[in-house]
Amino acid sequence: MAVEPPRKTGDWGARGTAPGLAASTLMWSLLPRSRKARKLILGKPDREGGNVESKGINSTRFIDVELSSIGEVCTNLVICKSDAPTGDVLLDEALKHVKETQPPETVQNWIELLSGETWNPLKLHYQLRNVRERLAKNLVEKGVLTTEKQNFLLFDMTTHPLTNNNIKQRLIKKVQEAVLDKWVNDPHRMDKRLLALIYLAHASDVLENAFAPLLDEQYDLATKRVRQLLDLDPEVECLKASTNEVLWAVVAAFTK
Repeated sequence: MAVEPPRKTGDWGARGTAPGLAASTLMWSLLPRSRKARKLILGKPDREGGNVESKGINSTRFIDVELSSIGEVCTNLVICKSDAPTGDVLLDEALKHVKETQPPETVQNWIELLSGETWNPLKLHYQLRNVRERLAKNLVEKGVLTTEKQNFLLFDMTTHPLTNNNIKQRLIKKVQEAVLDKWVNDPHRMDKRLLALIYLAHASDVLENAFAPLLDEQYDLATKRVRQLLDLDPEVECLKASTNEVLWAVVAAFTK
């Protein structure tokens, strides 16, 4: 029996061990438009629960802020443009913090504050609570995940295995097409939600899950194009016309 040697992933997928290890993501909005849900599904084994990294989840809040036209980045500070309810409970919580905080904070600081990664005890109240469970519960209600109890010797743990593999496969195909058949060689012409998903899935070290089924030639091309995206300078990209400033500020926070 021949054993296929492991692929060389190079350094394009190595950021999962960095502070930018982020994200399996979900969104409280409808699933097809949800970057947070897509990232969580990408990181899910077919029948097992998985960990969700809070920094990546919370970073999607600020991309949602920009895409929803309810916030902006001004000199790297996050400014709330509208506090009208969005229908996304966690996003509304984040926006409330942004609106009430003066002077404004940077994207990098907000990601850390919302994740509870601060040494300042006076700022611990910014942490979004029970994010993983709240997001997973939403996907359970949509029929994407299910809830199970697993016994670990002395205690039981609640897990949320993937139950609808068709959604995961459609998501994998969408990510593959973005860097293969539908590659446009310009991040500003890509779907902004899909572009954000690729960056944050890479930072979470789950992008490999989407590329693993590819043939070797396709795999090499896909990883090469992801590397092209990672090599872009966010500070340069955010100055271009019709850009998404918050998206590039988040990218900078995870890739600097």
